[in-house]
Amino acid sequence: MKRNVLSLVIGALLASGPAMAQETAEAETPAPVQAPDSETEATTLGTIMVTARKREETLQEVPVAVTAFTPQALDKLNVRDLADLDAQVPNLTVYAARGSSSTVTAYIRGVGQSDPTWGSDPGVGIYLDDVYIARPQGALLDVFDVGRIEVLRGPQGTLYGKNTIGGAIRYISRGLPRQLEGFGQLTVGNYGQLDAKAAIGGPIGGEDSGLRGRLAVASMNRDGFGENTYTDQPVSDKEINAARFNLGAYAGDDFDVQFAVDWLDDKSGMRGSQMLAANPLNAFFPWLGAFPPLDDRYDIRSGMRNLNDFLGKGASATVNWRPNENWALKYVIAKRESETNSNIDFDNTPARIADVGGFYADEQVSHELQANFDAGGRARGVIGLYKFDGEAGGQIRNTFLDSPYSPLPAAARFGISEGTVFTNSIALYTDWTIDLTDRFKLGVGARYTDEDKRGVVLNRGFGDPGFTTPVVTLANFDKTANFQNVSPKFSLDYQITPDIMVYGLATRGFKSGGYNIRANTVSVPRSGEPYDDESVDSFEVGSKMSFLDQTLFLNLSAFHNKYKDIQLSLFTALPNGTFFGDFTNAGAGTVNGLEVEYQWLPSRHWVISGNLAWLDAKYDEFQYSPSPGTIINIADEQKFTNAPDFSGALNVEWRTDFANGGNLSTRVSYSYQSDVVATTEVPRALPPGSPPPISQDGYGLISAGVVYKPNDSWTFSLQGTNLADEKYLTTGYNIPALYLYTGFYGPPRQYSLSARYDF
Repeated sequence: MKRNVLSLVIGALLASGPAMAQETAEAETPAPVQAPDSETEATTLGTIMVTARKREETLQEVPVAVTAFTPQALDKLNVRDLADLDAQVPNLTVYAARGSSSTVTAYIRGVGQSDPTWGSDPGVGIYLDDVYIARPQGALLDVFDVGRIEVLRGPQGTLYGKNTIGGAIRYISRGLPRQLEGFGQLTVGNYGQLDAKAAIGGPIGGEDSGLRGRLAVASMNRDGFGENTYTDQPVSDKEINAARFNLGAYAGDDFDVQFAVDWLDDKSGMRGSQMLAANPLNAFFPWLGAFPPLDDRYDIRSGMRNLNDFLGKGASATVNWRPNENWALKYVIAKRESETNSNIDFDNTPARIADVGGFYADEQVSHELQANFDAGGRARGVIGLYKFDGEAGGQIRNTFLDSPYSPLPAAARFGISEGTVFTNSIALYTDWTIDLTDRFKLGVGARYTDEDKRGVVLNRGFGDPGFTTPVVTLANFDKTANFQNVSPKFSLDYQITPDIMVYGLATRGFKSGGYNIRANTVSVPRSGEPYDDESVDSFEVGSKMSFLDQTLFLNLSAFHNKYKDIQLSLFTALPNGTFFGDFTNAGAGTVNGLEVEYQWLPSRHWVISGNLAWLDAKYDEFQYSPSPGTIINIADEQKFTNAPDFSGALNVEWRTDFANGGNLSTRVSYSYQSDVVATTEVPRALPPGSPPPISQDGYGLISAGVVYKPNDSWTFSLQGTNLADEKYLTTGYNIPALYLYTGFYGPPRQYSLSARYDF
């Protein structure tokens, strides 16, 4: 294409901190980056090519709020999985979902989804090598052999996958090299950490064969942060093995086919949570004794088997064809499938107050056909067709207050929720840029989506703990709902000077509705009906700026979002003394925010980078029915979850080069988040004396690292996270019907030493 002659130069800062834009995304590895001389490296931050709109542009041209991380930045910031990114990206919240170590909860600008069951779609799209991952299980990706990670904030529906209403997180694995290369890395740390990662890639059958491949493997292991004091088993441990294989076949410069296979096996145990209050229902189990809250935030006393297994795998094929210099065509076909077996002890005691076993099975097939046009004139853009077929199902076995003294009937004590949600979605999208003048550009785009959701649900109560004799049917339906949407996007950007660009953006995000697999149509008849799709109308202004001869980058954005038909997952008490997992549309909200990203190179030895974010998320409407036939608006009483008012990070790095070609880098980082509500409840609906929604006061985290590179082959790093051992909640359970009040905490103080050899 005529515009892709711009060079890719990554300055020294981008090797030490997050970039404010994406690197070039190509089917094969771009030409090696030429390192600038020491003087240039010390005084400039460099020019970056980006593909935020699926075509090559420079950072100064693209009107998108996006942050990207190079492999060097991820290593220096000690990013081990996607959860470590949230401090480094404005208004991003990412953490492990409740009792799992690899299930993700992600929010961007107050938009996301915390319920990991198969009946709901995520609000933040996660992509592995441009393939959308439809389910949160296994999506908290560990970082190994990565090419880059990109985070796009705000609705991205006109370009990326499906249901990308809050934003997108893209994990792009390392490309295929033209010459033999690879690495091996070993990491040891406290809590018995032992990680091994390795990769090898290059031409197959000679450099002129047209075949290139790459194999990457990783084994990540750690003892538990806590212990199950009842069974002497570790909890919050880690045992993950993963592998990826890529193969590329090239027929000249104009045609290639890329194959990719990935595999992940997570055999980590239960993730420990702390009882935040004693449970009076322990009195129904007098032979077990009392169970007051434990002092350690990771210890539990569960009588359930330590089971939390996930097995996932995927395969894709990508065809790239450039019929002429004006057009580039791309077709991607992908299939992913996974199985999850897990036990969740809600009450954290040997008493069978709320013991839940879950099995999930997911399968998805997607097709994407994309055409990029750029003839070197005033108009350039992309047109795409996307098709997704998904089948997500499973079974949840619930045991509530299983005691000879239990006041609950058998049908309320033993229940199974099972079913399948089938998704068939097709979408047509386009995104174009038109040069009105040499400095003034118009961007237009739209996405049309037509999606069918079919819910097949069978929920029953049983008369025995073995779940062999059904005695009552709570829900039994097979229904299909259709959701259609047109999401437009408009943008204007003006290049004030070669170093300053301002832009305005208006776009709509859409996430389809669906069916609640926990439906109880006996107690809550509406739960058998589909919940509505939700949407966000986003209005954003921003600027991309560089100052002081490109030694200071400053990106600003301000946004105003109108959030409609918000999908929420709630635990609601039932008259029989148990609870019901409701899924409903709460109403509407307004989300305003400001974001600042900065990178400064004051001298050849110092690098300062980070971000600041402000978020004001409020409900305009929250419908609540205190009695049949009565609906009132309680918006002024409800708070958004995972939407802190203030957050930010500061990274300060000092580095120096040695005469023999080696270098040393030292870093100290501080991140802060103001108080946040971690779970969604309706306080007005809770019984008197119930605890409030699980919340976390404002807190800060300190991390540091030293990276020593004696030569081009060896790298040694010493890293530490949460060095002050801050105690902070990420999520939890607040279910007053069974007096369940538990919280899951972020990781404790950790430190590690790594040795890496590149060849």
